[in-house]
Amino acid sequence: MSPAKTLRDVRSLNEAGLVPPERLPALEAVAARYAVAITPAMAELIDVADPHDPIARQFVPAPEELVASPGEDGDPIGDSAHSPVEGVVHRYPDRVLLKPTHTCAVYCRFCFRREMVGPEGLSNLTPAELDAAFAYIAGRPEIWEVIVTGGDPLVLSPRRLAELVDRLEAIDHVKVVRFHTRVPAVDPAAVSDDLIAALKRSTKAVYVALHANHARELTPAARAACARLVDAGIAMVSQTVLLKGVNDDPDTLAALMRAFVETRIKPYYLHHGDLAPGTAHLRTTIAEGQAIMRALRGSLSGLAQPTYVLDIPGGHGKAPVGPSYLGEGQVEDPNGGRHAYPPAGD
Repeated sequence: MSPAKTLRDVRSLNEAGLVPPERLPALEAVAARYAVAITPAMAELIDVADPHDPIARQFVPAPEELVASPGEDGDPIGDSAHSPVEGVVHRYPDRVLLKPTHTCAVYCRFCFRREMVGPEGLSNLTPAELDAAFAYIAGRPEIWEVIVTGGDPLVLSPRRLAELVDRLEAIDHVKVVRFHTRVPAVDPAAVSDDLIAALKRSTKAVYVALHANHARELTPAARAACARLVDAGIAMVSQTVLLKGVNDDPDTLAALMRAFVETRIKPYYLHHGDLAPGTAHLRTTIAEGQAIMRALRGSLSGLAQPTYVLDIPGGHGKAPVGPSYLGEGQVEDPNGGRHAYPPAGD
């Protein structure tokens, strides 16, 4: 039976049967640094009899999170270096991130912004900070797309979402608004008629990017929530993080990508794990990720293929790191065969 409300501390995790009593002292230390929240929808998915359950691995804290590894950084992709005003990240010329909230419905153990959303993290933007953020966007006509993220923007009330959408609607050069969220999967009931109406207030192209890492997250309720968005005319794409012990094999990842497509969500990015503090136990190597992508290329519909990317530390942007099939005068097919290109005689 799932809990009636979101689990927000390790004692609640114990009472829900997700962690044994003997682990409480170690996990209390983790929770003191990194926020904990598991919604009823996700708690219900956890198989407590499986010590390697992929849903638990994403959301239940682990002692390894307090172990720092070389190269890890509290701002692993360089948000701060590209933040001209509070709540805005402007890394690419034609688009910006807008982060109105640093609150999430769930807290992922691998989060690259975990230092910003934790107990000692950043607060939501004040009205003055929001004004400055919108003034920055309005003053730069090169900004074509605004990516509303956080935190998770869909934890905001429909009223506050409507206010954000209206303010972006008033900026003529912004043509695309994209919301990054886990809410349709982790709290499907929150995708209400009022929330959808708030997103639909805009005449601009509105996209919702759903973050999910395992096919089990796309429950019937989650798929229904996504259907409500898509049927309302809101396009959806996916984001996934490649995680050790969660989705780091071709069959598991293929099942997730097919589940996205079945739900009318276009697979978009497969992120290599960022160098966030205490996440080494969840990271694969790039070579392992490339091997998985090579296996998917030979067996998975092109419609279901994500782009495997590395967000380069220091704020240098994303780079595709999928395997290369083109060599000097040769191209490799999905089955490993090599062929001359151009063919002989051409």
